[in-house]
Amino acid sequence: MTTPQEKAAAARKAAEEAARVAAEAAAAAEAAEQEAAAASTESADTPAASGAAAEIAAGYAFDGPALELGTVMVDGTTDPAARVRIPLRMMNRHGLVAGATGTGKTKTLQGIAEHLSRAGVPVVMADIKGDLSGLSEPGQDNEKIRARATETGAADWAPSGFPTEFVSLGTGGIGVPIRATITSFGPILLAKVLGLNDTQESTLGLIFHWADQRGLALLDLKDLRAVITHLTSPEGKEDLKGIGGVSAQTAGVILRSLVNLEAEGGDTFFGEPELDPADLLRTAGGQGVITLFELGQQAARPVLFSTFLMWVLADLFQTLPEVGDVDKPKLVFIFDEAHLLFAEASKAFLQQVEQTVKLIRSKGVGVFFCTQLPTDIPNPVLSQLGARVQHALRAFTPDDQKALSKTVRTYPKSSVYDLESALTSLGTGEAVVTVLSEKGAPTPVAWTKIAPPRSLMDTIGDDAIKSKALSSALQGKYGQSIDRESAYEMLLARMAAADPAPESAPAPGRTPSRPEPSAADQIMQNPAVKSFLRSAASAAGREISRSLFGTRKRR
Repeated sequence: MTTPQEKAAAARKAAEEAARVAAEAAAAAEAAEQEAAAASTESADTPAASGAAAEIAAGYAFDGPALELGTVMVDGTTDPAARVRIPLRMMNRHGLVAGATGTGKTKTLQGIAEHLSRAGVPVVMADIKGDLSGLSEPGQDNEKIRARATETGAADWAPSGFPTEFVSLGTGGIGVPIRATITSFGPILLAKVLGLNDTQESTLGLIFHWADQRGLALLDLKDLRAVITHLTSPEGKEDLKGIGGVSAQTAGVILRSLVNLEAEGGDTFFGEPELDPADLLRTAGGQGVITLFELGQQAARPVLFSTFLMWVLADLFQTLPEVGDVDKPKLVFIFDEAHLLFAEASKAFLQQVEQTVKLIRSKGVGVFFCTQLPTDIPNPVLSQLGARVQHALRAFTPDDQKALSKTVRTYPKSSVYDLESALTSLGTGEAVVTVLSEKGAPTPVAWTKIAPPRSLMDTIGDDAIKSKALSSALQGKYGQSIDRESAYEMLLARMAAADPAPESAPAPGRTPSRPEPSAADQIMQNPAVKSFLRSAASAAGREISRSLFGTRKRR
């Protein structure tokens, strides 16, 4: 039987236990309230960032296929679900990739080329520095790359190579040699290469016209040199007068420029076989072929390189049919170091570039310019570039500051970013982006972390490039130069016909036998002379018709 004392002790113990439990419960409740308050505060902050990223990403949520650039960043935080994309059907509205050296432009171009190739779109790229050859080989798989792929929403990232052709400007490079004829190249582009002024450019155009009228094929530099030598010689004075407005002094300046170009290896580029634009529009295994142009021995003349790419673009314009708006472009053309194309360009040249960029969209071709400053691109051309991928800018000088201010004004206004500050604060592999939506309206400005390329982010080396070039199907087509009859041979024959060898007198006391054909008769029977005379006789019907940049129209 329990005594009253024992009952009292048990009651006190129960009360103490109840108080302890109550105290623990109160402490737990207080801790829960604090945790809930902290969570509430954190959730109040988070929606502001993720909400802004989601709002920006909504402008990039397209219905059709699109190129994945990366993901939105707000206040230094990346949201993998907020994707930044370019509609595939808007890639023929052209674009700009700009930024200071070392900010990631090349890797951005590499990623764009990969996405286009995977979509079955061929790509033409200038590989001026030789660091895009890694497109042909799978990239390196490591934790750093995987982490960036996850951050940028590329959950399906895997190393992959892409079908790549390596071609060189002229015969002195490590790729398949690519050439153009002088006739096809035209006077405006050649004047840009030679560094001629407006008067000299006009004179060169008249010289081309004279050669075209007389059916004189200008295939390589020696052909044009022979024509100008003839026109500045005593025998060619009358022909020079017939052109109108051409002085012998100006023609002589052009001739000296040609000689200098030839001495620097320019003769390896001009000639035959000439590039067939169809070879740039190929696919392999459902993927678009990426054609990489390298300078070869033309490194001393980068202007020749950029001008050649402009010739390819003009040639494509003449060759391709009108297609209007298409679901994906037939080809995307990427100009690296685009400032070389526009530097010290004549008014006629700039007008032709503007016209080409404006019109070639209807042929299903997209053009992307890559340079350090957007101000490197003339305003009439810049206004036609729908996609803008701007990597970091540096504002160290007053001119840099002006370029920065001008760049900011070309972007839509943003309530999320201070663009002037953002453009100087971007990290490597980050860019400020705006593109055209599928309806043709600019998308919201997005501070974007660019997704990593799937291919090798390094060069594969000269030996590997040479090996791939030699095994290419294009090697058999373009590997060997052809030197057929052209203006050089025809003018030589004409000069020989005009200066026959003197006939020897018959020996005294002998009856003259039937005379042998004279040298002039023999030369006149020469097929080259006959060809020249036939060309001259029917000049009006054989004149070459020309299009953009004075380039030859293909028939």
